[in-house]
Order: sequence, then C-alpha cells, then structure tokens
Amino acid sequence: MFVVVNKFMLAKHFDGVVLWPFVVVKREELKRDAVFMNHERIHLKQQVELLVIFFFIWYFFEYFIRLVKYRDSYKAYNRICFEREAYANERNLNYIRNRRFWNFRKYL
Repeated sequence: MFVVVNKFMLAKHFDGVVLWPFVVVKREELKRDAVFMNHERIHLKQQVELLVIFFFIWYFFEYFIRLVKYRDSYKAYNRICFEREAYANERNLNYIRNRRFWNFRKYL
C-alpha cells in the first residue's frame, strides 16, 4: 500500500480514495488516523478480490442504482455494499486479518 497526499485529486466532500495500490488522502494527518486508514485498507482488500476493474464497475453501477432509488447522492454513497462493510468495520483494526473472502456481499 502506497499513501499519497494530494488535496487537489479529491472532490471537496472526500478525504480519501483508494486506487489500488494507492491510497490518496487529502491531508497528511490522515495517514496517522488508524480508523481512517483501516477503512481504506478494507477497500484495498475489496479491490484485490474483484481484480480492481470489477470493483469499480460494481461500485459505480451500485451507486447509480441507489442514486435512482434514493434521489440523494449521500444516501446512495452510504448504501453501497463496499462502503457499508468499510464503515461497519473500520474501528476493528484486526478486521482485515479475520475477514472472509468477498465479505462485502453480506452488506448488499
């Protein structure tokens, strides 16, 4: 995992994004935030499991389906299975070690 700090690459509502094998963060201090970085590591694992490209296809497809359903971009984002898994487990710093393959499916 490579962490890159770049405040210009991210939209104003986002503090970080994972583009395997990189984690791009908006501010230097986020690199030291264990919960934040664990959330991003969960996304790295999800991307590897779906061979990266299929992660992004699924992610955007699910986002647009939920956007049509909820007509609210924030709700749509928060209902994506990948985000639900990451937010639900970001405080468990051992989650990655014990996580089952394709565990994001539990959050569909």
